[in-house]
Amino acid sequence: MITLPHIYIVGGLFFAALAILSALDQANARRLRNSAFWGLLAASFLLGDRIGDFGNGLLALGLVVLAAFGLGIGKPKTTSPEERRVSAERRGNLLFLPALIIPAVALIGTLAAKETAWGAAFIQPTQATLISLVLGVLIAVVVVMLWLRPPLLAPLQEGRRLMDSVGWAAILPQMLASLGAVFLAAGVGEQVGTIFSQYVPGLETSRTIAVIAYCVGMALFTIIMGNAFAAFPVMTAAVGLPFVVVALGGDPARVCAIGMLAGFCGTLMTPMAANFNVVPANLLELPDRKAALNGVIRAQIPTAIPLLIANIILMRLLAFP
Repeated sequence: MITLPHIYIVGGLFFAALAILSALDQANARRLRNSAFWGLLAASFLLGDRIGDFGNGLLALGLVVLAAFGLGIGKPKTTSPEERRVSAERRGNLLFLPALIIPAVALIGTLAAKETAWGAAFIQPTQATLISLVLGVLIAVVVVMLWLRPPLLAPLQEGRRLMDSVGWAAILPQMLASLGAVFLAAGVGEQVGTIFSQYVPGLETSRTIAVIAYCVGMALFTIIMGNAFAAFPVMTAAVGLPFVVVALGGDPARVCAIGMLAGFCGTLMTPMAANFNVVPANLLELPDRKAALNGVIRAQIPTAIPLLIANIILMRLLAFP
């Protein structure tokens, strides 16, 4: 059976390869810093369950220090721009087919693991979606290698190019999700719930008010934290579970699913969501990254607010029997 630890091994080997390739990249003046950063991340994937909380804490601090000093951008050697242009012209839209393999395998694997005996014997049902997603990526890479026949290291080199372009922001979701768990363990959710119950009239009796408080709270806390995964445990413990679910009878699965979507609306409106909003500026290599970040957020706000309203309406209509 394929389990979550196997997926961690795949991730660890990928980041270990990035560390080795970064160290060998003479064109990157900060190659050793990049190598150390990806190497520490590889160690967290491969050894995280063996080195304990203290060891993982040291790894996290090391990543923060290296990110603070700044990472470089490597210049991996793969196919040339001309070769990619010729390949794109020859194959056209068929180049999108490998990308479609990933969601297809993720969907099929998830359904098989949860609905069939043979699927449950092959994929750990409790982590079926994540495992199937990684399997989809691996299958797509194999298909591309057999079809396009690029240089053998092209997937790793292109992956390194992408990760170097995004930089430390690539792992920000993990960091912020962990921060949300720390806040929850520290009792922040209970304190936020107390504040909401004191200052939001009708929270305990009105489904509409409770839904608005939860969804808007998810968006606002995401704007502050920069990540919906960090806001989710706090706001769900503060408002979602005690008021929307327990007091007013909301369906937990629907409340949590739509609540997370409401949090993503906040992601669209905050510079704190560096992993999401910095990515376009970095990948496009825009000269003024700060102006580009502000431009990305301004362009997304007109979409984020209607989406938040739509999520509020959906939760109010669908979350209660």
